[in-house]
Amino acid sequence: MWTIGPLGFAAPWLLLGLLILPLLWLILRAVPPAPVRRRFPGVALLLGLMDEESQSDRTPWWLLLLRMIAVALLIGGFAGPVLNPQVETAGSGPLMIVADGSWADARDWDRRSDRIDAALEEATRLGRPVALVSLTDLPPDGPNFQSADMAATSLPSFEPKAWSPDAEAVTAWTDTLDGGFDTLWLSDGLDWPYRDDLLDALQDRGDVTVFESPRPVVALRPATFEAGEISLTALRADTDIAGEGTLAAVGLDPAGAERQLATTDIGWEAGSGETEVSLDLPPELRNRISRFELTGVRSAGAVTLTDDALQRREVALIAGGTEREGLELLDPLHYLREALEPTADVIEGDLSDILLANPEVIIFADVATLAEGEAEDVLEWVEDGGMLLRFAGTRLAASDVSRTSEDPLMPVRLRAGGRSVGGAMSWGEPKGFAEFDEDSPFFGLDVPEDVAVNAQVMAQPDPTLADRVIAQLADGTPLVTRKSQGEGQIVLFHVTANAEWSTLPLSGLFVEMLERLAVSTRPASPSEEELAGVTWSAEEVLTAFGRIEDAGTLPGVSGERLAEGRPDAGLPPGLYAGEDRRVAVNVIGAEETLAPTSWPSNVPVVGLEVVRETILKGWVLGGALALLLADILASLLLTGRLRGPRAAAAALAAFALFGLGTPETALAQEPQVIEEPAANSGDELALRATEEVVLAHVLTGDAQVDETALAGLRGLSDTLYRRTSIEPAEPLGVDIEQDELAFFPLLYWPITESQPMPSAEAYAKLNRYLRSGGMIVFDTRDADLASFGSGSPEGRRLQALARPLDIPPLEPLPQDHVLTRTFYLLQDFPGRHNSRDIWVEASPPGAEQVEGMPFRDLNDGVTPVVIGGNDWAAAWAIDENGNRSFPIGRGMAGERQRELSLRFGVNLVMHVLTGNYKSDQVHVPALLDRLGQ
Repeated sequence: MWTIGPLGFAAPWLLLGLLILPLLWLILRAVPPAPVRRRFPGVALLLGLMDEESQSDRTPWWLLLLRMIAVALLIGGFAGPVLNPQVETAGSGPLMIVADGSWADARDWDRRSDRIDAALEEATRLGRPVALVSLTDLPPDGPNFQSADMAATSLPSFEPKAWSPDAEAVTAWTDTLDGGFDTLWLSDGLDWPYRDDLLDALQDRGDVTVFESPRPVVALRPATFEAGEISLTALRADTDIAGEGTLAAVGLDPAGAERQLATTDIGWEAGSGETEVSLDLPPELRNRISRFELTGVRSAGAVTLTDDALQRREVALIAGGTEREGLELLDPLHYLREALEPTADVIEGDLSDILLANPEVIIFADVATLAEGEAEDVLEWVEDGGMLLRFAGTRLAASDVSRTSEDPLMPVRLRAGGRSVGGAMSWGEPKGFAEFDEDSPFFGLDVPEDVAVNAQVMAQPDPTLADRVIAQLADGTPLVTRKSQGEGQIVLFHVTANAEWSTLPLSGLFVEMLERLAVSTRPASPSEEELAGVTWSAEEVLTAFGRIEDAGTLPGVSGERLAEGRPDAGLPPGLYAGEDRRVAVNVIGAEETLAPTSWPSNVPVVGLEVVRETILKGWVLGGALALLLADILASLLLTGRLRGPRAAAAALAAFALFGLGTPETALAQEPQVIEEPAANSGDELALRATEEVVLAHVLTGDAQVDETALAGLRGLSDTLYRRTSIEPAEPLGVDIEQDELAFFPLLYWPITESQPMPSAEAYAKLNRYLRSGGMIVFDTRDADLASFGSGSPEGRRLQALARPLDIPPLEPLPQDHVLTRTFYLLQDFPGRHNSRDIWVEASPPGAEQVEGMPFRDLNDGVTPVVIGGNDWAAAWAIDENGNRSFPIGRGMAGERQRELSLRFGVNLVMHVLTGNYKSDQVHVPALLDRLGQ
């Protein structure tokens, strides 16, 4: 093949015909010899007359040019022009395909997979052995070279990891390389420390070609909370030009559905790789945030998880009496503010206003009595789950609160007057703290020796007192007491919140005790000492593509390993839970930066685009035919043989002929776009869906999946039209958030791993649809990888989507279910995949097999859901010309599988339209005859 840039020719020698074009031009330009001029007197009588018809003495230049171009196109067309011809690259011997395999690869992993697939196809043609290597999952014994066909079978499981390669491990792995081979290196675009050493080792073995995407690499550092605002830093590797993006805060809304709770625009200036953004959110909203992400970026680096450091509690402070002007250190709330403001949202005000704000904790500092009606309101708030934390003082000690009987807002009864130790009127010394008991929330805290108490309110002895004491002095006197009240609790510190009665507020123990009582959150960055000694279990993990998944049975990690904070296979990024807190491990650290790669000049670097070749022969010959038709019309017009209606008729005939002759092969080069019906008005949708039977599919937001679903239902509708009395109309795609569902007998719902959770209104609509006799066919499309979708992202997404639905108990499709005989007798229900893991509504307890009958009597109801993963839509799908859109299996076996899939689709529709009619026992004789019994 001879190429000129992106254009190639299969038969380039035919292009020599272009050399005759100048000669052809001269021939066409030739005219007869000029006539001899003779003067004839009678010609004078003709002067002034106009000839209605005129004829030029030579061919017009534009017509000659038209003919030249037509001839050139004919010659070029027969030469076999090809756009982007795929020319086999020279090479022999082993080929190693290396991918960094980090989180930065995930942003365009589909394109990288296409590039690997193209390299494997070329290696198959050349007979080269291939080894697939990911630097985040290194083969321990060096690269394993095998046939390209065998290597291709591992491509579906060849995926990036949510961490970066270990530089030391990669450098050590280079020592295992042996022999000669060429390398295709799919770079993630970041300059990792191991890159130079690995490149030198690979170049010593053979030629190295680097594939690198031009798309920028972006990431997020962990969120921090400062001065009442959330601060985040967005990073990028490419700093040549200015850039912009959108940052979203994601969490659960009050209904429990995951939503974008807040968004903000971000921008990078040219030459800068960092940009900071701040979010000022109310505590109620901030506490719901589970992660921040850069929208539109499919990468774990663009996601940062939040933990307890951001889940700040709202704490209300109320002091008894008035504030002492100018005596800040004597203010009952001063030390509480100092202890809580770094880690909690502190509010102050009237008790009535505070109760309307519904804080998590209310602190009374030396508050004795409450106004009329306030005590009942506070008690109701506590019983609903609030925590009331009280501190003693002179007012409480002098009051009659909880003296003769226990006050509902106090954990114990109190003695009158209190107790003074170590004062001017006392013989004793200030008392220290006793060690905290194992059942105390303060167990394990170290008590400083300088913490002492010189005054306190005393608890009355009571049978319940011992169970309510959670801290006491060295002499056994209760210091902190607690009781449960409804869903909440009431805690009393028997000393003041300032330093008048004890040195406790002056120590770090005061802050730690508030943390243990869950009054405040802990500092953003736990120290290694705080993490050590505890085994932390993973609750959720982050995939390389930025998805949050359940951790499953991952083993726990030690606190020392968690303190390192470097994610790898043993510590995947995610959320880890300890005894009393959760810690997030993110891909990007607080000090990490991104640097782009810089390859040596002797290493060829190309993009990831896989350009498919396009045969242009049909288009070029079609263009030549069009020009020849135009030449015929122009010649007829010039000779005066085409006038009036004849001209219009001839032009229409020419264009019709050209339209019929337009090659269809080129259309296959472009992806077919199946236009979805727009969101219809209610009346239009109701009219269309009720006049005829209309099958519908749920729009997922994934254009390719939605196109396949629409094409699949079109193929099933065509089969129903040809084989049954059902004459379905063109299928529709429906938006479950906006469209009414009651008009459709069946909804086909393909599950994708990234489709959003429906709103509460949409779930209510879906439940009404299921209860009113509708059927939803859930298709996870993963039967080739997981059984019933349970081990795949689509299966886990289905579980999340279906959890709020009113779905009855399910069972695997039994052999005597009505779906096996509604129209066709079936025992297999394949789609593009062939698995029998299909689930339907469980049979009623009384439906038992009767001896002599081929099936049970199931004469009521239609299963509201059918769940499977065989990708039925792909097996049913046809294009607008009636051609099958996807290959199924191999040869006749594949066509048989497609036929069974279509029969299953027919049974589905007949079942939802006729119910369990075919379970009537009147059909037994006919079915027994069909079954040969």
